[in-house]
Amino acid sequence: MDLYFAPMEGITGYIYRRAYHSCFHPMDTYFTPFIAPKQDKTLNSREKNDILPEHNQGMRVVPQILTNRAEDFIRTAEKIREFGYQEVNLNLGCPSGTVVSKKKGAGFLGEPEALDRFLEEIFRRLDMDISIKTRLGMEDGEEFYRLLDIYNKYPLQELIIHPRVQADYYKNSPDWKVFRDALQISRNRVVYNGDIFSVGDYERFTSSFPEAGAVMLGRGVLANPGLPGLLCGGRQPSVQEIKQFLDRLVSDYREVLSGERDVLFRMKELWYYMGFLFTNPEKYVKKIKKAQRLCDYEEAVRALFREQELAEGGAFRPVI
Repeated sequence: MDLYFAPMEGITGYIYRRAYHSCFHPMDTYFTPFIAPKQDKTLNSREKNDILPEHNQGMRVVPQILTNRAEDFIRTAEKIREFGYQEVNLNLGCPSGTVVSKKKGAGFLGEPEALDRFLEEIFRRLDMDISIKTRLGMEDGEEFYRLLDIYNKYPLQELIIHPRVQADYYKNSPDWKVFRDALQISRNRVVYNGDIFSVGDYERFTSSFPEAGAVMLGRGVLANPGLPGLLCGGRQPSVQEIKQFLDRLVSDYREVLSGERDVLFRMKELWYYMGFLFTNPEKYVKKIKKAQRLCDYEEAVRALFREQELAEGGAFRPVI
C-alpha cells in the first residue's frame, strides 16, 4: 500500500521533507502545507521555495491549495504548473477556527451547493489533475454522503479522507463506518488519513480495508520518522540516525531562516511530537520548550540522547 506524507503547516516544508527523504524510508508522495491565495495574486517567497523543483529533487510532491474561490484556485494552480507540476490538491480538511470561519478548509464542507459550483468551475477550466483532502463534514458524519455525491460528479485524481468532522478537530476516533461506505460508493480512488501511529495501527487498518488506495501519515511520522520504514518491513532507525536527522534540520534551517529564534521555533514545534519516541522525555522536552538560545536547545537535546533511550514501541499518543 502506498504511503503519503500529510501536509503539516509550519513543520513539513521543503527543508523537513528533504531531510526526511534523505535520512529515512522515502514516501511515495509528499503533500505540501497549503498555499492560500492572496489579494496580490502572487506566490510569496516561502511558497515558491517550498515548491521549487530543486528543493524537491527525487520526490513526488503535490502542492496543496486552500481557498473557496474558484478563480483563486485556478490562478494559483496555473502558477504552480509553471514549476512543472501536473497535480494540485484542494484542502477541505483544515479544522482551524480561523480558517473555518472564512468558509475555507473544512468550513467549505458546510456549503455543499457552493462547493459543487466551485468544483464544476475548476474542473471545467483547469487542465490539471486535482485531488481532494477532506473531512466528513462540519458536525456529523452523515453529512459526508451528500458530499460524496458531489465528489462523485468529478474525475478526481484521488479522494483523501480524514474520517472526522470539523468539530472533532483531532479528538474522538476516526469514523471507520463512514470510511467503509466511502470505499464502496466513491467513483474515485480513496486514500485514508487518520491516527496511524504505529505498526499495530497500520496492520489493523490494512486488514480491515485492504482495498484502500494508500495511507496518508502525519503526526505518527513526526513522532517517529522511522515509522514508514517499519510499515514496510524495515528496522527502527538507531539513536544516532535520529540525532543526525535532527542535526541536519537545525543546520538546514540556519541556512535559510533569519536568526536563532526562527530555528528554535521550528524545532520546538517538532519536539511536541518527537518526545514520544524516547523513555522518560518529560523534563528534557520541557527544557527544549523553555530554551531561549540555540545552544540551550542543543544542550537539552544532547542530554536527552545521552541519558535516555528509544522507547520500546515509541509512538505518538494524542492527548484525550
